[in-house]
Amino acid sequence: MKPYYLLAVLPFIAILGGAAFVNRIEPYVLGLPFFLFWIILWAVLCSVIMFIIYRLDPLNKENEE
Repeated sequence: MKPYYLLAVLPFIAILGGAAFVNRIEPYVLGLPFFLFWIILWAVLCSVIMFIIYRLDPLNKENEE
């Protein structure tokens, strides 16, 4: 397994593991309770991380040529 594939585990750990630590209503961030903001933040970061993995994977570079 390639080491950059381990980046895909990060959103899983942050959403499920972090939920117990950030399960609070206050503080409000952008008008949202903190827990809802946490979930939305990691949904967006998950997409960014998957894009990074896609760009680092040499199998995808072969298809571009």
